Amino acid sequence: MPILPPALDDRSFNDLVDEAISRIPAHTPEWTNPREGDPGRTIIELFAWLTDTLLYRANLIPERQRLAFLRLLGQPMRPARAARGLVSINIDQDTFTGALNLAPRAKITGPAPFETRSELTVLPITAEAYFKRRLSVSEDTQLAPLVRGLREVYSPLATPYVTTPVFAGGAADMKGFDVVQRSLDHCLWLALLAPKGSDDATLAAVRDTLGARAQGAQQLLSVGVLPSAEVAPLDIDIGPRPPIPHVWEVAMLNRLGDLEYHVLDRISDTSSGLTQPGVIRLALPALSADRRLEAPDNNVRRAMDAGVGPRPPRLDDPKSAERLITWLRLRPARGVSSLPLSWVGVNAVEIDQRETSVDRVLGVSDGSSDQVMALPARSVETASLQVQVDEAGRGYHAWQRVDDLMLSDRDDSVFALDEEAGTIRFGDGVHGRVPEAGRRVRIGMMRVGGGVAGNLPPRALKEISAVDFRNARVTVPLKVEQGVPTVGGTEAETLDDAEKRIPALLRHRDRAITEDDFKRLSADTPGVRLGRVEVLPRFKPQQRRPNVPGVVTVMVLPHKDGTSAPAPRPDRHVLEAVHRQLDERRALTTELYVIGCEYIALGIGVGVTIRDGFGRDETLHAVREALRALLWPISPGGNTGTGWQLGRAVSDRELEVAVARVPGVNTVSGVRLFERRSETWHPVVIPDRSGSFLLPMRVWQLPELLSVVVSGDGVVPSDLRSDTQDASRDGALDVGVPVVPAVC
Repeated sequence: MPILPPALDDRSFNDLVDEAISRIPAHTPEWTNPREGDPGRTIIELFAWLTDTLLYRANLIPERQRLAFLRLLGQPMRPARAARGLVSINIDQDTFTGALNLAPRAKITGPAPFETRSELTVLPITAEAYFKRRLSVSEDTQLAPLVRGLREVYSPLATPYVTTPVFAGGAADMKGFDVVQRSLDHCLWLALLAPKGSDDATLAAVRDTLGARAQGAQQLLSVGVLPSAEVAPLDIDIGPRPPIPHVWEVAMLNRLGDLEYHVLDRISDTSSGLTQPGVIRLALPALSADRRLEAPDNNVRRAMDAGVGPRPPRLDDPKSAERLITWLRLRPARGVSSLPLSWVGVNAVEIDQRETSVDRVLGVSDGSSDQVMALPARSVETASLQVQVDEAGRGYHAWQRVDDLMLSDRDDSVFALDEEAGTIRFGDGVHGRVPEAGRRVRIGMMRVGGGVAGNLPPRALKEISAVDFRNARVTVPLKVEQGVPTVGGTEAETLDDAEKRIPALLRHRDRAITEDDFKRLSADTPGVRLGRVEVLPRFKPQQRRPNVPGVVTVMVLPHKDGTSAPAPRPDRHVLEAVHRQLDERRALTTELYVIGCEYIALGIGVGVTIRDGFGRDETLHAVREALRALLWPISPGGNTGTGWQLGRAVSDRELEVAVARVPGVNTVSGVRLFERRSETWHPVVIPDRSGSFLLPMRVWQLPELLSVVVSGDGVVPSDLRSDTQDASRDGALDVGVPVVPAVC
């Protein structure tokens, strides 16, 4: 029997009216017709309304007691999380060649308000990313005579390539571009371009700006990177990733006009070495008489070795070549086998969905202990909150935030914050000071915001309002280029969700010991929405070996709406977030692994006949959807609505039962299973002892239904070639020499 808070009185307004009217014959028998509109009936209804209001307030007592209990536990509700992302801020005036220094928290407008998280130097350049692409098989055949000629001119080891753009138009490639695997020289090249329509004087002015020393320091180039959210293999060891060794280099010409690469110093790096979304601030070299910030000649008629070997790639677009200032090169260190990136851009800055308030008075202290003051908004960012109290002889003085006032001394100027409710609480004079009566309390700075409204697609944000470090408004036109979506925004926790979470917290006490602890803590991972969590005790994924003492493997699948292929797969960011959540809460002797599942490709052929009165296409579609829903790995899939059971073999007879239950299906001629081998579908032809055809699954495996062919003529398909919606159909260095057919 469920435990529900009792209603102290469950009578409604109508119940109270009926009860009062039923007492009329006993107390006033002469009143024989208490009809509606009668003055006496009106008094009764007024009394019932007042009583109903009192009962409503009385029934709030159990809820208030639950809230008081939650407060006693010291577990406030979780605040909304702000969406975050990366944008490029560019100068929207072709004639401006200077640099702009923007202060943090510049306001970006759009469907939801955003702010920049750090300062930014906006340089008068844009960037286009390129890589040296090897020729395809068809290109190699078509250009064979040209390639032979290039090898005779340059070197027998010459490898032709084509300068190919990536992240075209500043748009992200969410599938990821692997710098090491796909490029000839294992490098990503960024062409730094001057504004459109630039002449020689403008190019020189831009170079002077890039090589100038601002306030005695070198100019800083902010490069934003978004590592690809690749799906991690099952045997990968998820944990803190070491930085990927790499260097950033800029092309320069020395006094003799020879090409040199200058290694740039990294002033800051919020990407943790290209392992997470972030911004890298690079110090550009200052100009001198011995070297200048310039790209080598791009014209093959004047420079025969343009684009050859380690030189920057040839730019075949004359409009881009005319604006070229120099090249920025990202070069992974030797031994790096893979570097997948989804986006790279310059003049980049991190943003989040928050708004800032400064120097705002909250109220006046009344001198009481445990004083609570409400902030102007809820879902407060803890790290940025500054609370100041006007103290005698000192003016406004900053007080420090603490998690627990009971651990403070009587002279400590501290306060506690409930970030979800947007309230602060001061001490009682024994544990933390009490602000003196009559003294003002103000917010020095506060950032608030969050919610799913901040999860925006690319190009949703376009306008910015900024100030410089002197707090002067920036009047030079700026434009926002948002190539990647903003993600991570979640709503604040509701009371119902908190009441469901707190009992689990009391059971596991924020420690992962039992199987239920691992499941609940994984599901509570901040910023991650999971569709399924399974715990595989004593299973070591790298070796696919069970019964290993001390090992706990947690399998997670992200949430996905619908039941259409492909099945949900966790990327590395999800696995790392869950691992961080569990790693600090596991027992010291527990060897922890967080993995996705291994999907087994499955195809199905079904033969049915249709009942009279049912549409053929609608019925066949319903059969496909029934099979997809049954085999779906997360809710509402499987027989129990929680996803297909781990390790459960797929049986043709079980699928036949699911098909027979579809409205409109008259008979089921049969179900045939197909498995994928060598990129082709092969029918499962070996039955088990009962005569049923099975596709076996191991404990770490789940089926992924990629192809379904349903015949409405009662004939079981013998192959899957008629399926037009096969979800699986997606699909020491040589001397690099650019292919330029028009010139060679």
